[in-house]
Amino acid sequence: MDAFYASVEQRDDATLRGRPVAVGHGAARGVVAAASYEARASGVRSAMPSITALRKCPQLIFVPPRFEVYRAISQQIRAIFAEYTPLIQPLSLDEAYLDVTENLRGLPTAWATAKEIRARIREETGLTASAGISYNKFLAKLASDQRKPNGQFAVTPEMGPAWVETLPVARFHGVGPMTAKRMQTLGIETGADLRARSMEFLQEHFGSAAAWYYAIARGQDDRPVDPDRIRKSSGSETTFGRDLVEPAEIEAGVLRMADDVWAWCEKMRAFGRTVTVKVKFADFRQITRSRSHAFVLAEQEQLRQVSLDLIRSVYPPRTGIRLVGVTVSNFASGEPGDLPLFAEAS
Repeated sequence: MDAFYASVEQRDDATLRGRPVAVGHGAARGVVAAASYEARASGVRSAMPSITALRKCPQLIFVPPRFEVYRAISQQIRAIFAEYTPLIQPLSLDEAYLDVTENLRGLPTAWATAKEIRARIREETGLTASAGISYNKFLAKLASDQRKPNGQFAVTPEMGPAWVETLPVARFHGVGPMTAKRMQTLGIETGADLRARSMEFLQEHFGSAAAWYYAIARGQDDRPVDPDRIRKSSGSETTFGRDLVEPAEIEAGVLRMADDVWAWCEKMRAFGRTVTVKVKFADFRQITRSRSHAFVLAEQEQLRQVSLDLIRSVYPPRTGIRLVGVTVSNFASGEPGDLPLFAEAS
């Protein structure tokens, strides 16, 4: 979807159309969750601190997020997908992979299928979507950004490897900002530069990720579209209105995040063995503390207590805390009442 959250807000409020919009909280401690294309033209991006966004775009309009609305629209869009293929792998509320090799409508090409799906989304939701079409997930992901907004782009088997060579490595899925900088220090700026490096060189500098980088530099990706992909974690985090040093205030925030995560666990009937607490300090230094258990956490109070134990392990903080988060992972199926109480693993 194109600037999904911001586009929903512009759709639902005519006074926001054509204006720079950021979904998020405009307070000094806020963060941009999504930015309209008008805002992006001024350099505003998601995950940017609100104060920075306002500095780049003084006319920026902040709109509080409405996640229940975004989730409902996402379900509506996925229902459209399901009319074309059962092979759907959602990545987030606004993005998914579809394998349309044998589509349910019998359309002759993936290009025609993507075009019809985009038209259906526009007709039924009033929103625009862009599509990347290719013979593997890596190339389709890259292609989906090529004609945004409201466009589509195809990478054929004949053009795939050569096209990858022309792109900056910073665009590659699996190459984050820090890895891109590291590659640049090694003289790797483009896909062609990456392809020129041997497997031995990549293993020396990037370890276990070397095989992935070696393959994508050649336009190779054998991962299937997996409609049954199991979610590996669920988390929630919050940025405080001011840096906190008092344990009671910090712990209140941690408990709110733990309760958010537990609500998801109950809804999805997914219960985990590992709890991770994330802490970001006033100087933006970030740490995590985790604890794994022999059995799943079967009750909300258990998750709360483990979360408190983990946050207390960082006391006394050497500086104020600006953000905390709680994540549960290492899931196992079952009902809470049927699962044994946890035992801490050493």
